[in-house]
Amino acid sequence: MKDDGRPLFLQIAEQIENSIVDGSLAADTQVPSTNELAAFHRINPATAAKGINQLVADGILYKRRGIGMFVAADARAQLLERRRENFTRQYLTPLMAEADKLGMGAEEIKKLIEAWEHKR
Repeated sequence: MKDDGRPLFLQIAEQIENSIVDGSLAADTQVPSTNELAAFHRINPATAAKGINQLVADGILYKRRGIGMFVAADARAQLLERRRENFTRQYLTPLMAEADKLGMGAEEIKKLIEAWEHKR
């Protein structure tokens, strides 16, 4: 795990979320155990468990007694919706606030985005 200042359990949870979003962990797929995660990342198993338990509390994972943790059927849709909301709050809202200050409307922003896409 990289030391980005965030708690390790959140980084573990985000890593699993990213795997769900990118499709490498599909619905009803078993996720690595807390012991596997702990060994791989060289962290305390309780820390890995805290990340897993957070995802269970959020409805992203579910437990099959005696077998392990699995990806919930609607986990990807939930995560995409949450990330879209975060994207709007983190990027779009400040962008449009600055555009308003500059007297720019949505159409002008749209044209700038289209021009930027052509340059990529």
